[in-house]
Amino acid sequence: MSALASEHKAINLSQGFPGFEPDPKLIKKASKAMKQGHNQYAPMAGLLALREEVSKVFERRDGVHYHPEKEITITAGATQALFTAIQALVRENDEVIVFTPAYDCYVPALELVQAKVHQVALRAPDFRIDWEQVKQLFSRRTKMIIINTPHNPTGTMMSEADIATLEEITRGTDCIVLSDEVYEHIVFDGKKHWGAASKPGLAERSLIVGSFGKTFHVTGWKTGYVCGPEELMSEFRKVHQYNVFCCNTPIQIALAEHMKNEQPEQSLGAFYQHKRDLFVRALEGSAFEIKPSAGTYFQLLNYQKLSTAEDTEVAKQWTIDYGIASIPISVFYQYPVQDHVLRFCFAKEDDELLKAAKRLHKISKTLLK
Repeated sequence: MSALASEHKAINLSQGFPGFEPDPKLIKKASKAMKQGHNQYAPMAGLLALREEVSKVFERRDGVHYHPEKEITITAGATQALFTAIQALVRENDEVIVFTPAYDCYVPALELVQAKVHQVALRAPDFRIDWEQVKQLFSRRTKMIIINTPHNPTGTMMSEADIATLEEITRGTDCIVLSDEVYEHIVFDGKKHWGAASKPGLAERSLIVGSFGKTFHVTGWKTGYVCGPEELMSEFRKVHQYNVFCCNTPIQIALAEHMKNEQPEQSLGAFYQHKRDLFVRALEGSAFEIKPSAGTYFQLLNYQKLSTAEDTEVAKQWTIDYGIASIPISVFYQYPVQDHVLRFCFAKEDDELLKAAKRLHKISKTLLK
């Protein structure tokens, strides 16, 4: 979709990356680290100073302590962390539960180890987890459950009740929870982020994946982290040391220095809520059905009043004909589901969001005639 947007000079709200620059102070810190000669290998598990800052975030937000040396590893982005966790902990014929629509790296990584994947579909408009279906699929052969909150692509969040149910289902089993929480700080409307560290019985069996790229608007730096109990982290590092070994040294130094004075959990949600609200308000009066995103920097729009065509065709056609690019939700399912929903990324400059809303209004008026 990004290639199609470029070809037709469309406003690109498809691929999930910020359309603005990061804090200039962070750039200066990375440059300074390079100029000071910090250009060789970092420790395999990551710069200790950065792991310490990650540990502080969990202590401030969740009241949970992850030991910086034994329970936190810096990774080459969240996708590498997810892949490595699966390769380290899942074996052939192990059963794994995945909730769809899902970020597209989970299932391919599971296929590589020849795991048996059970996909539980979440349906519009609420995209809530059917825990009764999960209980029916869950057995002693279930090696892993993969969760994602806040959720890409739907912008929904797991509630305290969801996390408590997951804790209950997995209690007393050997099941591991792989929790993708890369949008952990991008939560709206005063809501609390409920993740795998929120419940002790869940934290003890979970690997939690985060992303500095999402938090500090530097997705191209491909730097993330994983937290978890020592026995799981030990297995994770056995694979990590051979498929990555270590990550970018000056970038880690810059992030560690930056996080000494930044508490993203205090400010990032408000920053993106402004953009969500701006985009949603600008679409008032259109024919789109809108349920404001609860988290992430994605907003779903239901276009069923405008067209009955499949979302893949609508996304392509609107990019070509109206100059606005989005992502169809059906491609995130194992078996395509047609709820007539498109995903739009609002991690863009305000004026670009207003221009995009104007084009969407034009679509609404044109197709309602």
